[in-house]
Parts: sequence; C-alpha cells; structure tokens
Amino acid sequence: MDYEALLPTADDRAGPSWARNDWPLAPVDALTKGLDAADMIVEAPAKVAAKAVEKAVAAGATPDAIAQAAQDSISALMLIRTYRVRGHLAANLDPLGLSTRDLPADLTPEYHGFSETDLDRPVHVGGALGLQTATIRELVTILRANYCGNVGVEYMHINDVEERRFIQDKIEGRDKEIQFSDNGKKAILTKLVEAEYFERFLGRKYVGTKRFGLDGAEAMIPAMESIIKVGGQLGITEIVFGMPHRGRLNMLGNVMQKPFRIIFHEFGGGSANPDDVGGSGDVKYHLGTSTDRVFDDNKVHLSLAPNPSHLEAVDPVVLGKVRAVQTMSGDVEHGRSMPVLLHGDAAFAGQGIVAECFGFSGLNGYNTGGTIHFIVNNQVGFTTSPQFARSSPYPSDVAKIVQAPIFHCNGDDPEAVTFATKVATEFRQQFKRDVVIDMWCYRRFGHNESDEPSFTQPLMYAQIGKQKPVSELYAERLVREKVIDEAFLQGAIDQYTAMLEADFEAAAGFKANKADWFEGRWSGLGKPKEQISERRAANTGVEAGELAAIGRTLTTVPVGFNIHKTLQRILDAKAETLNTGANIDWATAEALAFGSLLKDGYGVRLSGQDSGRGTFSQRHSVWTDQRDGHRVVPLKSVGENFEVLDSPLSEFGVLGFEYGYAIADPKTLVLWEGQFGDFVNGAQTIIDQFIASGEIKWLRANGLVMLLPHGYEGQGPEHSSGRMERFLQLCAEDNLQVANATTPANYFHLLRRQMLRDFRKPLIVFTPKSLLRHKRAVSTIADMAAGTSFHRCLDDLAPCDPAKIRRLVLCTGKVYYDLLEAREKTGRDDVYLLRVEQLYPFPAAIIAEYAARFAGLEEIVWAQEEPANAGAWTFVGPLIEQALGQRPLYAGRAAAAATATGLMRRHNAEQAKLIAEALGSSRAEVTAAIRGGLKSMQNAG
Repeated sequence: MDYEALLPTADDRAGPSWARNDWPLAPVDALTKGLDAADMIVEAPAKVAAKAVEKAVAAGATPDAIAQAAQDSISALMLIRTYRVRGHLAANLDPLGLSTRDLPADLTPEYHGFSETDLDRPVHVGGALGLQTATIRELVTILRANYCGNVGVEYMHINDVEERRFIQDKIEGRDKEIQFSDNGKKAILTKLVEAEYFERFLGRKYVGTKRFGLDGAEAMIPAMESIIKVGGQLGITEIVFGMPHRGRLNMLGNVMQKPFRIIFHEFGGGSANPDDVGGSGDVKYHLGTSTDRVFDDNKVHLSLAPNPSHLEAVDPVVLGKVRAVQTMSGDVEHGRSMPVLLHGDAAFAGQGIVAECFGFSGLNGYNTGGTIHFIVNNQVGFTTSPQFARSSPYPSDVAKIVQAPIFHCNGDDPEAVTFATKVATEFRQQFKRDVVIDMWCYRRFGHNESDEPSFTQPLMYAQIGKQKPVSELYAERLVREKVIDEAFLQGAIDQYTAMLEADFEAAAGFKANKADWFEGRWSGLGKPKEQISERRAANTGVEAGELAAIGRTLTTVPVGFNIHKTLQRILDAKAETLNTGANIDWATAEALAFGSLLKDGYGVRLSGQDSGRGTFSQRHSVWTDQRDGHRVVPLKSVGENFEVLDSPLSEFGVLGFEYGYAIADPKTLVLWEGQFGDFVNGAQTIIDQFIASGEIKWLRANGLVMLLPHGYEGQGPEHSSGRMERFLQLCAEDNLQVANATTPANYFHLLRRQMLRDFRKPLIVFTPKSLLRHKRAVSTIADMAAGTSFHRCLDDLAPCDPAKIRRLVLCTGKVYYDLLEAREKTGRDDVYLLRVEQLYPFPAAIIAEYAARFAGLEEIVWAQEEPANAGAWTFVGPLIEQALGQRPLYAGRAAAAATATGLMRRHNAEQAKLIAEALGSSRAEVTAAIRGGLKSMQNAG
C-alpha cells in the first residue's frame, strides 16, 4: 500500500492552511497521551497490550517478538484513535471536488511505525472496531471506510464517554457501511425528484423571479424527512423548524406540505389570508406554516417559523417556542418536542447569535433538550469564499463550544446525508444534546436566480456547469445496483410534474376563507375589534383580601430558612406597608400583580440578567439561604407556573427566546428585563424584525413584555436611556404598547391588563431606578383593589384651582417628581403637571379632556429629561398639536450625540435648566429645588 504518494508535497503545503489538512490541530503526541480506556469500546490500552504479550508468550515467541506484539497493539490503537480524531480531514465531502482533501501523514501506518512488510501481520486490538485481532491493512481499510468516506465525523472533543461510544457504535466496524433497503432508496430518490423538479417548475413558470432555490442542495429534503420519521419513532410529537430563505419554498411545499396551489397563488401576487384580515404580508421566502405528518403511524406536528432575511435571527425564537411547548405539555425530559435549525455555512460561522443559542443548551429555564442543526454548506456566502469569511476549517467549528458532535457529509450522496440525520436524531433523543450536520453542496444559480456568480467564483461555477443534478447521479447509482430501472426516474418526474401543473391551474381560483393565527393554544384570543386606544379601561383590580393573602406569602420566611439580615429588614418593612395598605413600593406592586395572575390561572415567566434579585436589589423574588445556599421562590407557593430566571449575559439571544416563548404560550405573562434599558440596543434586530412587525407581516400576535430601566440621574450615557425614541418610531397600526408608569399601582394594572385583555400586543415598559425607593412614588392597596384600573394619564398629585392654570406641562416618567418638587419649592400654582403614562397608543382624547378643564390655558409644554433628538418629543409633539390645536413648547435637553452626560455637575445644570423651562421659573429658584430633590433622593436610596 503506497501511502507516500498520498502525502501532501512541500508545494502543496505552501497553500492557504484553511483549505488544507495541515490546519493547526492538537499534535499527534498530545493525542497519544490521551489514549485511555474511554477511547476503546472493549478493553483499556494497557489490557490490550498485556493480552498481546500473553498471546505471544503462549505461542512461544522470542523476547523481541513479545515486545513487538505489545508495541504493535499500542501503535494500532494510536492509529485507530488518530482516525477517530482526524479521519474527517480525509473524507470525501465536496461534491465539486474543488476542496483539497490530502491524506494527513498521521493517518498512514508508516507514521505509527508500521512498514510495508508489517501490514499483513496480525495485531491484537482487544475489541476495537469490533475485532480482537486484525492486520494493519484490514484496520486501515475499515477506518477509511468508517471515517474517510462520504461522511466525516468530529466527536472526540466530547468529554462524555458514553456519548463518544454511542457514535463509535453507530459508525465503526467492518459491517458499518451505510445501508438502506430498496424501498428506502426509492423513497430518497422520490424526494430528490420532488426537490429538484419543484425548483425547475418555478424557474419555468416564473422566469427571473427570485425564489432562493434549493438547486444544488436537494438532499436537504430527504434529510428533513428522515429527521421527522426517525424522531417520530423515538417519541417526538412536535418539531419546530427555523431556516433562512434558501430552500424555504421547497421546504414549505415538499416537507411542510403547504398546498402548492397556495404557493403558486402567492407567486401571482395573492395572499394566503382572507382580504379582511389585513396586514402587510411578506415575501414568499420569509413565510412559515404548520402541519401534521404521519410516518409509520406516528403523527408529528410540524411548524416552520416565519422570519426575516436577517440570517440566524430566528434561532432563539424557535428555541423559546419549543421551550414553551415543553413546559405547557409537561415534557420535562424534552423528549417529545424538538427544535431543528437550518443554516447557511457563512451565517453559521459569522453570526454571533449562533453562539448565544448554543449557550442556552445546558441552562435551566432555556434548555430544550438539544437542537438538530443542519448546515446547508454552499461553500460560499453570497459572493464571499470561505477563506475570506471565517477563520476555521469548517463553518461548524463554533458548535464545539458545547461539545456537539458534528457530521460532515457529501450533499451529492443522499444516502450519506440521510444516514447522518438518522444518527444525529438518535443522538439527540438519547442524550438530549445539540448535534450538527454539515452538508457540503453548492448553489447552482448563485445567491439568487438573478445573480451572476461567475463574477466572483469562476472556477467553482465552471465546475457547477458540468455537475449533474443529484437526482440523476443517484438514479444512475440505483440502476447500477438494480434497485430501479431507467423508467422509474422518468415516471417519478412525470407524475410529480403533472401534479404541479394541476395545482398551478387551480391557483388562479384560490381564495382563502380563514387565517390560521388564532387556533390551538391561541383559541379564545383574537384581533382587537377596535383601535386599542379607544377601548375602555379594563377592570384589573383585585379584592383587597386576596392581595393581603399574597402579601403574607411574600413576607413569610419558611421555618429553618437562614435569610440575609438585610433582606429580613426589607421583608419586615414590606409586611408593615401591606398591613397598613399604604406606601406600597414598585417591587411590592409588581409581586402582587404576579401573584394575582398566578391565582387567576396564568403563568408568569420573568427573564433577565439579574432578575431574581433585581438589578437594583429591589425585587428579591428568590431568597438564598445564607448557610447552605439553597433557594426559595415565595411566589411558587402561589402558583407553580412561576419562573424567574437570571439569564445568560445576552440581549439578542434572550429577547428572541422570550419572544418565541410568548408566541407559543399566550396564557403566560412573559417578561424580559434589561439590566439597564440602554442595553436593549444589543437586541435591536429582534425588536425591529419580530416584536414591532411580526403581527403585520406574518399574522403572529405576541404578548411579550419588555422591562427597560430608564431615567436620567447622572449615571452617564450607558445607564440612562432605554431608547424610548426608537420604540416610538416603530409604533404604527396598533402594533405596540409603550408605557412609562410613575406609580406602583399603575404598573400593577399595566401588567394585569396585559393578560386580562382578549388580545395580545407587545408591551414596552420604561421602568424606574430611583423611583423604586422614592418616598412619593408609592401607592395604596386601595389603588389596586377591585374596581380600579390602569390610567393612561395621571392627575397632578397637588390640588389645583382650574381657573388659575395658565400652563399645562405634559411629561412622562421620573421627571414628573422632579417637576413636582421644583414647583412646590417655587410656589407656582398656575402650572398643572399631567403625566402621560401610556405613550402609544397615544391617549389624545384623554389629554384633550384635561386641557378643556382649564379655561385660561395659555401655554402647553412637553417636558422630558432626554435630549431633543431622543425621548418622546419628536413623536408626541405633532400628536399633542393635533389633539389640542396648539403646538407645544419643548422643555428638555438640547439634541446630543450621546444619550446623557457622565458628569454630575453638568447633569445637574441641564436638569435645572429644563425644569426652569418647563415651569417658566427662574434658573436660581429651580437650582435650589434641584439640590433639595437630590438630597431627598439620596435619603430615599
């Protein structure tokens, strides 16, 4: 066996290392040091060598021969282990044959000390590869078949011995070649025909129309069928898919079984929804659907999540949705519901959200029992070749951060691809861990059907032009194997094409009779029958006795629990306020809202980076024993379906996860809390593409609540602003609710209203920081009792004579208390302060009613802490003018590039100036008032 001829030459090694197998991996010396019992299936290496010595002694061998037998066994085991670690580097993965796959030197017998004359000498290997004894030639033949064929496996980075052994048992051995029955092969070919000829049909009927076809990656379709079939056999009853636009139409038609007449109707400019539903719709290759499929009498519910062109943004949404399904169904072992994510190679390697999602895989509250990741490896990203798009040999390398096994496979061998998905599904169900399939393929028509890929990849597309379609290649193989005759392929093509033609004709007369957005778990909810700004306030109050009972639970420490002494003082003070019914603070009102919803039968899920304690040490929904560290969650004794989670340090991923959770479970109040509101900008993609526009694009309602600490207190440009202006800019068509409550009771009602309404809309709440302990930002039990509700605007706390009012100051949030204290200090009785608690839908009619009270009104002012180019000013200014017929004056900071100053002296000066402008008072008077306010704030917190 001439291995020297297969080794790379010096000239070869001068090429770019990313494209060759000299990529810097662990040196082979380090690999041999790791040789231990976990690498073998039957015996440990020392025992194998001892057995070899024993057999040599029994045969009467010489001392040299005995020593050689021991050395041969160890060297053979080293050879086996090297194939397990690095055999994938010599696998035949690229269907185009353009990627260099040289045989690494350490995969040759010579590297391990075996010469040509040693190759046929029997060596004891102690059960490895299912063999007790084998020649080196036999071992190499088996190892190359197992590890260097059309499937290459990376799994030796996994620490868990049983997981490694599981994979070895599936792929190693003399009899482990990929095998399918004749019927199985025909089924694979049939799905390839469907995948290919669906794309051809679209290309013929809709010339020049973008479809982001699957051409060149058709093996993805039988692969998805395999996941569903095998998953159903192993107990899966629901799969949620997420994928990019490439191949989505094929997935919708051939896997999700969306009727082709509807797909064709949409190509003609129609909608799959009734005319009276409304909505903007979306391009065809962003849409989702759901269906039920039955394989071998196992029914599996499938849903494909809609998503935008922002690659990988849908990943956390799918994971959150699956987690909700598992929670609702009691699937604590995560064995009945499963996420499947499809990826492009460049996006999988390039988008950080992929790593964020891998980070969820082992975390309490976010674990879904493992995701199957399927990479459609086009070997190019848009027009960027891999060596310019990533710093690793494979796009899948990021998966190693969670020790996921990785199956690389050749997309032109559909049996190899289907086999890889089968083993991956079995692994996921066995170990409830993430697993990756990396299918090497190509894009026959470039990035899309109007692209000219030869501009940037001329060599690749010269080869693609000569490449036979995979259905043709596989059909030729099955003819050679006498599985089918030559007429089988044409018959399958004719039958499928005839069906498409019939549906194409039917598409012209298609008319939807209903939308699918308020079915199943959303039954009983619907679209608001009127603009939500015009709906009457819902009665969200709770009987005082029930609130008292919840309060006792919140303040009663279990017997024997060693609570922190400071927390005990907090609980004692809280119990006193609950007993008196006065001075209820923000955190207590929130806990009462949560507890009352739990008693009403709703779930509550709160997630954020410090949500258990609260970023400002205000919530304390989780108590930790000071001696043994065990935790108590008081609200769980009110309702088991309460979760509060200290999330991983992620905004994009966690917010997407919670959005997905809220899609699946409209009966749970799902809240995401920013550590500071400023950090929400790390999740802007989820806000823009899903939260603000998901309902209008995809008819997917959502009741997610975002809690964003917001307020200007001199803490600098990264700890002041929740970017109110960005949310308000996104507001239209009743898509969002944006609130900035100033009292604990109004916050209480806001949370309860979110669940008690018969519809769901995302709610953005700008929550306070200093107001959490402000002596005037308190409420009473009576404010939350039966018969009370949320106020979109709140009265001035100070009594006034309407006849004296000359200036109406509208504001929102914390600045109200600054204005209130300054007005009291200056003695102004001609200024009325009106709090706008809900900014969108804007309460124009309520504001007009207030203004009508003041016959002598001369000036209307909008006051805010934020710069003029931030906050609510640019949004509310025109709306106030429209409601009152008068353009309001602006009182606030000047436009600024940064959200806030980090210098306390400058902050105080700016604050004094804006308050003076708002009240029409002198700067000196207001400065004195500000100083007094700062002192009271320090005393409060």
